[in-house]
Amino acid sequence: MKNVLFVTLDQFRGDALSSMGHPFVKTPVLDALAKRGFQLRRHYSQSAPCSPGRAALYTGTYQMNNRVVANGTPHPSNFDNVAYAARRAGYDPYLFGYTDQGLNPRAAVDEDDVRLSYYDGILPGFSIGCYLPEDQSPWCQWLQELGYDVPMGYAALRGESDRPAEVSLSAFLTNRFLDWLPKQESGWFAHLSYLRPHPPYAAAGEFSKRFHPDDVNLPISAVEESMRHPLHALAMANEASASPSDEGDLRRLRAQYFGMVEEVDSQLGRVIDAIAARGELDQTLIVVTADHGEQLGDHGLLEKLAFYPQSYNILGIWCDPTLGSGVVDQFTENVDLFPTLCEAMGIPIPRQCDGRSLMPLFNGTAKEWRSAAHYEWDWRYFFIGSRTPQWSENRLLSRQNLVVSVGEELAYVQFGDGSYKAFDLVADPTWRTECLDADRVLKGAQELLVWRQEHLRRDETDMLLVPSRAGHWPSIGLARA
Repeated sequence: MKNVLFVTLDQFRGDALSSMGHPFVKTPVLDALAKRGFQLRRHYSQSAPCSPGRAALYTGTYQMNNRVVANGTPHPSNFDNVAYAARRAGYDPYLFGYTDQGLNPRAAVDEDDVRLSYYDGILPGFSIGCYLPEDQSPWCQWLQELGYDVPMGYAALRGESDRPAEVSLSAFLTNRFLDWLPKQESGWFAHLSYLRPHPPYAAAGEFSKRFHPDDVNLPISAVEESMRHPLHALAMANEASASPSDEGDLRRLRAQYFGMVEEVDSQLGRVIDAIAARGELDQTLIVVTADHGEQLGDHGLLEKLAFYPQSYNILGIWCDPTLGSGVVDQFTENVDLFPTLCEAMGIPIPRQCDGRSLMPLFNGTAKEWRSAAHYEWDWRYFFIGSRTPQWSENRLLSRQNLVVSVGEELAYVQFGDGSYKAFDLVADPTWRTECLDADRVLKGAQELLVWRQEHLRRDETDMLLVPSRAGHWPSIGLARA
């Protein structure tokens, strides 16, 4: 039974790799993995921020089906996931880091269950190697034991540049994994979930000085105000999501992000070296992806939000020693990774999965594949509070969403309020030129509608309650794990 190392690098853009042609960032470890395995060159997350993006990744389902729409939406209680699947395959899957999957109220002990107050819960099915909650308290306590005067939470992360990289959050998590690995026999499964290069924009130690701000390129500028969708305009007016207006501040921010990229690459190198030292590199499946991307100033925005591809186009690497190597240029999605892992572990792919196994792309047997990538974003959380609109008289919440289809020539964005945007990717791959051809726009809208129809939940639709038990039946009365 092969080992499985499942790595997520939070907020890692798909273009922030030297193997993807980045002009100055160096990622030798990730590049080497991509060379040994398959690099997914057009790989997309299915949602943002962390909880929605990870729910899609862990369950292989689109947001329209899993309904995790915000940091704080509970994880669906009746869904299969990658940890349960690993257990069915004979593994004891261990988590190092976090999964940001909140407790479903149906699984709570009672109304006072403290887990109902936080969204950074653990995906059901994982054993715990090192859990890092939102306040990063295990790391902060370790720093305090080493003599550093640090507060808990993100305030400690903002000071990473002032401390050596050897005591960074990423180094701490790597250390915990390296403490665990020697105690394992072959046939282990580990999910290594790094926070970086997620903000705060402060790279650790020497990595904070890796790039001089003057040498960092500038982002894609925003379209003129008259061309912006109201959501884009609102995001640019919000201090939390607007790109810095000062060029120097923007360059410094981007320099720190790229420093974080190089630091987490170096930490992953320590992991790979340890696996190689055990003689297990040729017996270990390594999968690397992100939960979502980062705007990094592109289109006048920061963080992960709205409809532009920088928030969703992410790194994707599949390195399986039993397969060959190569480059995958087709559109791939995070929802594909769960079914592909199931196939690699030798167990059936759950019917809930909206994604498809990537194995036909790896072995060259794919006869047809998707013609576009898809992702969703929901911002109803801005309206959830003491005056939350009540369904069904008020349907405001259900209109605060969008869905995107990214094809070869057209990107189509459908908003919940009925508005849309269509971008001509042939004329302008930067998404600043709208398509005015009505026929092409209609085709994009139709493709998106057919996609949604095809991927409606099918868990119990393809079966009949008849004596012959016709169709595809689920397991009856059996636990997943």
